[in-house]
Amino acid sequence: MTRADLLSRVDGLRTGRTPFVLATVVRAERPTSAKPGDCALVLADGTIDGFVGGVCAESTVRLESLRLLQAGESGLLRITPRSGDSDAPDQEGVRTVGNPCLSGGTLEIFLEAMIPAALVYVHGEAPVARALARVGHALDWDVRPAVDPAAPIPPDTSAVVVASHGRDEAAVLAAALKAGVPYVALVASRRRSAGVREELAAMGVPEPDLERVHAPAGLDIGARTAPEIALTVFAEIVAHRPRVHAPEGTEPTSSDGSTGEEDSSTHVHAVEGSVEVAVDPVCGMDVAMTPASISARHGSTSVYFCGTGCRQAFLDDPQRFRT
Repeated sequence: MTRADLLSRVDGLRTGRTPFVLATVVRAERPTSAKPGDCALVLADGTIDGFVGGVCAESTVRLESLRLLQAGESGLLRITPRSGDSDAPDQEGVRTVGNPCLSGGTLEIFLEAMIPAALVYVHGEAPVARALARVGHALDWDVRPAVDPAAPIPPDTSAVVVASHGRDEAAVLAAALKAGVPYVALVASRRRSAGVREELAAMGVPEPDLERVHAPAGLDIGARTAPEIALTVFAEIVAHRPRVHAPEGTEPTSSDGSTGEEDSSTHVHAVEGSVEVAVDPVCGMDVAMTPASISARHGSTSVYFCGTGCRQAFLDDPQRFRT
């Protein structure tokens, strides 16, 4: 796949609201197979299209890209064959990873996380609905007006706000709750909000879902005008959106949440956000546990590797790498 092909695919991914990382080699210290300007796309499932180095470098790019996707950030990745380099403090904006399996040279790769703008559906045509669109666009969010209560809700919708002054309120709120939208809100007075909650309960909406409805919508800061109310709604959305950074000091855990080893051949791995991380038993490198990663079955477990060389070494003599 040429660079032009990759960049063309970028447009399609953005149109389809698909998160990805654009990895671009910005510096290569010989000997390396990658050259400045080489690039690749890393998808959320760990798939890599393009070229930014051999399989060992690719494994590191995969893991670091998935971490950045979780954080919604971009950064410069420095991959060096000198494993001791990774023990030194990272420079600001630079993540240094020592990969002892590299044949030589150092790569610096810019990882640019492309996260779709938060998608907000605003149901209604009231002044607050129009103000929500203006404020949302100023935030660079993807705000879409809606008037059809039967319109499907995309699976990656971040928020549904009903500002329709009584039109189809319960139906839209119920559909948003059923779709699992993280933030569901109704712009209404406290009295009408209570009435709509009763209507939802009569429709069979369970109590835990009723508690998820923000009604009245927005933070209570004394807003009066339509733009002020819209501002409080977006402030509440930001306040309630999930944090993606894994807590510091998290102990390594297994895939079922327990600590320690699965059996004598497996290796400790951790969950960082939704990125599962394994340790290559041959070289000790962290590896993302994805279908696209290099792995092998050993007994009843899967073992993950940074490259085919480590995989073959393990398969040749698994007992050598018992932990």
